[in-house]
Amino acid sequence: MNKKIVYVVFVFLMILALTEPVLNAAEAAYPAQCAMCRAVLESEADNSTAKGINNGIKYLMVIPYILVGGVFFFIWRSKKKERAAVEE
Repeated sequence: MNKKIVYVVFVFLMILALTEPVLNAAEAAYPAQCAMCRAVLESEADNSTAKGINNGIKYLMVIPYILVGGVFFFIWRSKKKERAAVEE
């Protein structure tokens, strides 16, 4: 069971690592922010705040996927336990 959890976490992290360049390319192609945020971010000399805001958006985007994945994992695990109980 522990190997399966490690495997799922590893696959998730690999998917996250592989989508990072795609997300960065999308940011460059479609810099979408509200007018106020854009004005503040463009007025700064360095882009550290802009990068921070974009990273925050990425993290906010990932959280629902983690939650839904967790729900499906627990449903799968409970179904697996039910099948094991029926087989005994």
